[in-house]
Formats: sequence, structure tokens, C-alpha cells
Amino acid sequence: MEFLPLFHNLRGSRVLVVGGGEIALRKSRLLADAGAVLRVVAPAVEPQLCELVNSSGGELVLRGYVEADLDGCGLIIAATDDEPLNAQVSADAHRRCVPVNVVDAPALCSVIFPAIVDRSPLVIAISSGGDAPVLARLIRAKIETWIPSTYGQLAGLAARFRTQVKGLFPDVQQRRGFWEDVFQGPIAERQLAGQGTEAERLLLAKINGEAAQTTGEVYLVGAGPGDPDLLTFRALRLMQQADVVLYDRLVAPAILELCRRDAERVYVGKRRADHAVPQDQINQQLVDLAKQGKRVVRLKGGDPFIFGRGGEEIEELAAHGIPFQVVPGITAASGCAAYAGIPLTHRDYAQSVRFVTGHLKDGTSNLPWNDLVAPAQTLVFYMGLIGLPIICEQLIAHGRSADTPAALIQQGTTSNQRVFTGTLKDLPTLVAEHEVHAPTLVIVGEVVLLREKLAWFEGAQSQV
Repeated sequence: MEFLPLFHNLRGSRVLVVGGGEIALRKSRLLADAGAVLRVVAPAVEPQLCELVNSSGGELVLRGYVEADLDGCGLIIAATDDEPLNAQVSADAHRRCVPVNVVDAPALCSVIFPAIVDRSPLVIAISSGGDAPVLARLIRAKIETWIPSTYGQLAGLAARFRTQVKGLFPDVQQRRGFWEDVFQGPIAERQLAGQGTEAERLLLAKINGEAAQTTGEVYLVGAGPGDPDLLTFRALRLMQQADVVLYDRLVAPAILELCRRDAERVYVGKRRADHAVPQDQINQQLVDLAKQGKRVVRLKGGDPFIFGRGGEEIEELAAHGIPFQVVPGITAASGCAAYAGIPLTHRDYAQSVRFVTGHLKDGTSNLPWNDLVAPAQTLVFYMGLIGLPIICEQLIAHGRSADTPAALIQQGTTSNQRVFTGTLKDLPTLVAEHEVHAPTLVIVGEVVLLREKLAWFEGAQSQV
């Protein structure tokens, strides 16, 4: 190990930065965030760096470097493009035994800057010893996706009660067990979900020896339209900790595989007129599993609250006092349209967009047709394939031009995506000719004209 990782408390300490350009500015931002008082020495200094120095209560010295600039400084940064000058600053700092960092010159450094994941007070540092800084930054980017920003709040919660817990458990092993239980249980989950007051209440109850809550929790998670890369960080975290997963037909297998390996998986998918499990039974399953103390993920294609019946499910959960979280997902309209190269709104073509279900609760297509033919409006029909002939016929009958551009997007965002474009009057024929099957999204509006210019997803098969 060439460098020993340490965390340096710079709050209130004076730090010398030699250099006034972009590199010096980047380093100075980190130093200012850590509470350092900046002394910047350079013949010319970037305006933003001047502002940073003033805000830190530091000093700006507009001349060349001299060794006396090191006086009173606890850390030295050489950030110029003058190699002999950088070497001189390093030599002076080493002679005084003051830590020094020379940007992009590890051999001249006694300390180096790591790539940082900042979840203050939780801070993670990654270093390659200066040999591969780009690799360190790439690893940092991966860690950024694993550690939600709310982990800092969780660390803050622990800090507020650390002394109290230490008094309760003098033995270090007991304290460790206590905090491990906190960080892996419902207290942490409440804090990570942004429910800080509830997390604090549960932690106080645990400290006071009150009975632990035995009720589980339900997570309504939007799985997006198919591409696993469209999952949110929060969705993935909850999927990884669930005991049971209830999933729909439209949840892609690749997404299901991201759930915890040993979680029980229950298929509750629906097709038109073929519900494997009726909705009221799904609602009851969620309640029953949570009452058993299980953490339950209700995994839904798209977004739970856009034609996903998520509202009905949380009504039932709320009625039984079951804790729940809702994790939004990228709805099919947004994801499929983007992958097909069709912007749902555009300054020249559409100033509004409307999401419409292709069939109502009673199986009809009795829609507000007069509202749907408004000009400069994009229509997106979910579950509209069966009723497509009626939809096209009624839109034309109520005033929408038969030549209005339209598109069919089958299995959007996946490697099996197919896109067919034509006009409103052509859509039923396109379905028959190309054997288009569900799940298929229907888009009607002038924005479809942009498809040929903007399509980018290489998995899409385009037909006109």
C-alpha cells in the first residue's frame, strides 16, 4: 500500500493553493467544502476562484509564489501548468514537513486527492495511488449508484443518538450488534425513505426497550417499460431487500432477475379478460404478507400510478394501517416514445400530451372524443390495441384528420422493440399486416413526423 488513507480535518485551517486556473478552482472547491481557509497565490486568478477565496474568509495574493507563502499553512496544493514551479513548491513543503499535493504528479506528492463519494457525514474515498485516476472516478460513479444520498441522513441519525447508545451498551460488541440491527432494519428504511421523524421515533423506542414493530411493509415499485437500465436507484435497493415479490405480466425477466435471489416470487399478471389473480385478491395478499412481517415488493410495469392500479392497492394498505412506499417508474409513454425517437411534445407540433387508456373498466371505448381531437395535442393510448379500429374511427369522426401521423410501438425499450408509423386511418391495417401484439403503445399526433430524424435506439425495427 503506497498511500495510507486518512481523513484530514481542515475546518478553520489555512491551506495554500498555488495556481489560479481551472485545476486550482476544482481543488479549491473541495477544500472550501471541507471548511478550509484558502490562501491562493498566482499572478492571475479565475473570477470564480476569487469568489471562493472571499467566501472562505481567505486571502488572494496576485503575484508569483515565494516560499514564505507556506507560513502558517497546514496543507499545500500546487496546481499550475509550470512543472519547475510545481517541483519547487513540493520541495519547499517536504523540507518543512508540510503535506503537499501536486496535481497530476504523484511522485511529487506526500498526499493525494481521492475520488470522493460524499454522503456527509458519510464519506467514501477511492484512490489508485495516482496511477489510474480515471479508473478511480469510474469506480466512484459505480458506488454513487449503490449508495443513496439519504445514507448521509442515516449517518446523521446515528450521530444524534451515539452517546445515548454508548451509555446503554458499555460493551463494544453489544453496541455493534445494536447498530447493525438498526442499519439493516425498518429504522434505516424509514430514514432512507425520507421519513426521518418516524425513523427517530422507532430508534427511541428501540433504545427504551419497547416492543419492536412486527408489521412488514409494502413497496409499490415502478419497473419501467422494459429496459432494466431505466430502473431508479431506489427501486433497485428495495428490490434487493424484499422477502416477497408480486410481479405483473409486463415486468421484463431481466428486471425480475435483479430482485433478491432468495425472495419468494409470486406472479399476479393480467391479460385482457384473463386475470391470473383478481385485483381484490392481490390487495389482500399484500395486506396478509405485510401482517406476517414480510417486506413485499409489488413490481409493476411502467409507473404504479399511471394505469397501474397502484391507487387501489395503497387504499387497501392504508385501510389496514400497513406502511408502504411508492417508487415511481418511467411510464411506457415516456420510455417507449424516447426509444422510438418521438418527442411527446415539441414547440412546432404539440404543446400538450394526453395519456389515455384504450379500454375502460366496463371494456368499452367510450372516451371523451371531443377533448381528444384538440389541435397541437399528442395522444398516447395504453392498452389500445383491441379497440384500435374504434379509436381511429371515432377520432376521425370527431374531427381529427385521417392523415394525422401515428405510430405503434411494440415491446418498447427492449431488444424486441418494433416501431410502425403511418397515419390515423392506416393503423388497423398496420396491425393486421405486421401481426402487432400487446404490449403495444399507440401515439397519435404530428410529433410522429420527427421519428425518422430522431430515432436512435438500434434495437428498433422501423416500418412506414
